[in-house]
Amino acid sequence: MIKSSVIISFYKNLKYLQMVLAGFERQNNKEFEIIIADDGSPFEVVAEIEKMSALHSFPILHVWHPDKGFRKNKILNKAIEASRSPYLIFIDGDCVPHSKFVSGHVNNAVEYTTLTGRRVNLSQKLTEKLSPVKVRIGWLEHHFSRVVLDGLFGDSFDVEKGFYTENETILKYFNKKKRGIVGCNFSLHKKDILKINGFDERYEAASVGEDSDIQFRLELLGIEIRSLNHIAVQYHLDHKLQPRPQENLDLFAKVREEARAFTQFGIVK
Repeated sequence: MIKSSVIISFYKNLKYLQMVLAGFERQNNKEFEIIIADDGSPFEVVAEIEKMSALHSFPILHVWHPDKGFRKNKILNKAIEASRSPYLIFIDGDCVPHSKFVSGHVNNAVEYTTLTGRRVNLSQKLTEKLSPVKVRIGWLEHHFSRVVLDGLFGDSFDVEKGFYTENETILKYFNKKKRGIVGCNFSLHKKDILKINGFDERYEAASVGEDSDIQFRLELLGIEIRSLNHIAVQYHLDHKLQPRPQENLDLFAKVREEARAFTQFGIVK
């Protein structure tokens, strides 16, 4: 039975996608589907994804559109429409989930609330050491001390966000602070994102459009943002950062000025 839809934003990096999917094979909650929201990968990558889909224990749906530049929000909206579950979890194709990532989101889901976790940023050195096999046997969790050491003496950072715990006292302390949505690690009821008409497709570069904008418009509806720090853990694979253009900030400033929850540039045109 499918109780959640995990939407993975993706663009042509098969090696990283294989490690992300290997992480989902380790989930203690198996009642989910995977939707790969593909922002225009080449046809040879599409063919490989079709082959990969048969190798996994969970259903995989590949949603694709042609490459016309950065249109992540548009393909995410298509993935939302294609989802079969009333609960959605968003993750990027370069973020390996902890084995209790899905359950962390699903078990804490409540009405009128969006949940957001955090991620460890792995160094290039640690990223290159990983493989789908290592991820599948739980190397990141079983050898987390190596990640911590690399955070102290290497180039990994935010490693403290990789500590998973079920201790309620600790969780209450670390989650009392309000935290913003990060686009690679959040979840909500499908009906709530439909109320704001999904992602605003005018954002055509990384940042703001897939997190800050969504949070602002959800909060206009009275949706609470709740932190899942040390609950919904993921490990971000190293790569060159995309530019964060001023155009996105200018558009977001306009959205805040207009203060409308429902965007006219989302799922329903």
